[in-house]
Amino acid sequence: MSLAGLYLYLQQTGAFAVLFNQQTLQHIVNDYGQWGPFLIIILMCIAIVMSPLPSAPIALVSGAAFGHIWGTVYILIGSLLGAVIAFSLARMLGYEAMQKRFGDSIKIKWLQSENQLMLVVGVSRLIPFISFDIVSYAAGLTSLGYIKFTVATLLGIIPASFLLAHFGNELVTSDLPNMVVTVLLLGGITAIPIIIGVLVNKYRRG
Repeated sequence: MSLAGLYLYLQQTGAFAVLFNQQTLQHIVNDYGQWGPFLIIILMCIAIVMSPLPSAPIALVSGAAFGHIWGTVYILIGSLLGAVIAFSLARMLGYEAMQKRFGDSIKIKWLQSENQLMLVVGVSRLIPFISFDIVSYAAGLTSLGYIKFTVATLLGIIPASFLLAHFGNELVTSDLPNMVVTVLLLGGITAIPIIIGVLVNKYRRG
């Protein structure tokens, strides 16, 4: 079954609506018991491979159901699997197929510099408004190797994965002060690469 066919199937069966509903997701994960972690991993993987499914609700549910540490671990595994699959699909299918799927958004100029590929992929994982899946697909069209791509992705997603799992856990315990701190930390992580980019541009111009 092609990605397009699977996408239409999930949409028609109402599976997409479940992925957008955090409470429904949490009930389903809890009902799966010991298989819950595998469900989280699979859902995270699907959400990354099949844009534009949201991964944040799944990450929050992971933290709510399995706590800070294990919730983070399951998020990381699912995210890495999804990223590597997207990377591999792009490498196998090539630029033309990916352009038909994503259009001009696949043309990310700063992914064409081989010397900065690993750094760019890692930093992009820290910025929420840069599409996780598009970066994975676009990176697959470059000379970046699997190991470097995986390492860059892992290092880039650890902070946000932990904070999302932590926030999901705090939603269950209704610990408002910790929730506020988590939100501020998420905002801080988002701001770091932006500040670095501004400083680098300023340095180059100077």
